[in-house]
Amino acid sequence: MKISYPPKNTFALSLKNINELRLLMNSLPLHYQETLMVPVSPSDLFNYIDDHKNLSSHMNKPSFMMGGGMMKTILDDGQGKKVGSHIKLEGSAFGIQIKLDETVTKHLQPYTKTWETVEYPQLIIIGNYRMGFEIEPDGNNSKFTVFIDYELPKGNTKWLGILFSKFYAKWCVRQMTGSARHMKH
Repeated sequence: MKISYPPKNTFALSLKNINELRLLMNSLPLHYQETLMVPVSPSDLFNYIDDHKNLSSHMNKPSFMMGGGMMKTILDDGQGKKVGSHIKLEGSAFGIQIKLDETVTKHLQPYTKTWETVEYPQLIIIGNYRMGFEIEPDGNNSKFTVFIDYELPKGNTKWLGILFSKFYAKWCVRQMTGSARHMKH
């Protein structure tokens, strides 16, 4: 008896299909992502981006997007580099105290990392969120995708989220892709 297998590409999931599946499986209804090619190996890119001071440096200095405020990053013993590790950020934006606690939920070196809020964050423009990146080898380069899945904030600032969350999500993702773009090759 001869066994017939479906064509190879029947089981292949594209990044687009994976993102559609991710949206169906989680309760965070809003999504933004960007992809770029980085002229380094996946391992070199992952090691650079996995260092939280390279990934979130945009939050640690005053900026227009933070209303002149900034955040202090507090890492646990895992340094945000293993599943279960916590990353806390505290500071202010537009004169309002903000803080959040994230935990790393996926860490598969050198290909993917995901982290998300663990309790409702004290933020202004977005509510709970999940962020992450995926790295695919492409010859001597790496295809680098950064994404954010998020919800609008609850309470008095929901109207700010309706107006500005898409812009803010895009800014966050671009800060991270910019970190990769500016790493020394």
